[in-house]
Amino acid sequence: MIQTDIAEPKILPMDSIHQITHSMLQQAVSDPQTFWSDMGQQAIHFGIKVLMALVIFALGYWMTRLVKKVLVGFFKRHHTERTIASFVISLVNIVLMTVLVIITISTLGIDTTSFAALLAAGGMAIGMALSGTVQNFAGGIMLLIFKPFKAGDFIEAQGYMGTVMSVSIVSTKILTTDNRVIILPNGTLFNGTINNFAAQPVRRVDIEVSVAYGSNADKCIEALQSIIRSDSRILTSADKRPEIKSTSSVDTQHAPIPDPFVGLLKLNSNDITFVTRSWVLTENYWDVYFELQKRFYTELPQMGFLFAYPHCDVTIVKQND
Repeated sequence: MIQTDIAEPKILPMDSIHQITHSMLQQAVSDPQTFWSDMGQQAIHFGIKVLMALVIFALGYWMTRLVKKVLVGFFKRHHTERTIASFVISLVNIVLMTVLVIITISTLGIDTTSFAALLAAGGMAIGMALSGTVQNFAGGIMLLIFKPFKAGDFIEAQGYMGTVMSVSIVSTKILTTDNRVIILPNGTLFNGTINNFAAQPVRRVDIEVSVAYGSNADKCIEALQSIIRSDSRILTSADKRPEIKSTSSVDTQHAPIPDPFVGLLKLNSNDITFVTRSWVLTENYWDVYFELQKRFYTELPQMGFLFAYPHCDVTIVKQND
C-alpha cells in the first residue's frame, strides 16, 4: 500500500479571537457532536455565572442602599452639618458601587486586575490634577467638623473682615462692610488665622480717653464711670441675663461679668490717658462703642475736663533798656 503524506497547511499568526474562531470551526467540521455538546456545557456554565453575577449585583445594590439609609439616619440623629453629611454619603455610595461593579465583573470570569490598575492610575491622575481642590475639600470638612464659625458670624480671615454668608465644602463666602462678596478657599482658610468676633455672647469695649495735665484724676475716673454706667446696655456683675453664657473660652458655662473699669493708663508728654473697659452683648458692641466715644467728647468738657492736643507755650520776656 502506498502511503501518501499530506502536508498540513501552515497557519499564519493571528490574534486570540481569530485563533479561537478558527479552532471552533475546525472542531465543528471534524466532530460536530462533541462541538455542540461542549458549546451547550459552556453556555450552561456561562449562564450560571451570569445568574450569579446578577444575584450578587442585586444583593450588593440592596446593601448599598441600606448603608446609605443607615448613614442618613445617623447624621439626622446627631444633627450633622448638611453639607458634610451629603458629601460623606455620596463618597461612600461611589466607593461601594465601584467595589460592587468589580466583584460582579470578576464573577463573570473576567480578569479585573487591569481594570483595578486603570482605576488606580486614573484616580492618581485626577488627584494630582485636582490637588488644590482636594485640599479645599479637606479644609471644608475640617471647618464643618470643628466649626470655628458659622453663617452670620463676623470674622476676620486672610486679610478680610465680614459676615459669613455661607460655608460650602470647598469655599466660604463672606460679605464685607462695604457690601463686597469675598470667596475664600477652605484649604487656606482653615490653615490660617481666624478671628471670630461673634464667637462669644459678650465682648469688652475698650476706649482710651486723653485729657490735659492738671485734671483731677479721681474726679475724671468718677466722671467716666458715671457716663458708662448711665448706658443701660453696659453689663455689670449683677446681670443675670439668660443670653449671657460665657465671657471666656476656658469656662463656657457661668463666667462672671466684671463691672465697668476705669483707670489711669499712662502719662504722655502732652496729656494723661485713661482707659475704660466695659462689657456688652456682642450684638451691641459697635453701637455702644460709637455712642460712648460721642458722649465722652460731648460731656467731659461740660464737666470741666479739657482734651489735650500737641502745643507749646511761648513766654516773651521784655527787658528794659
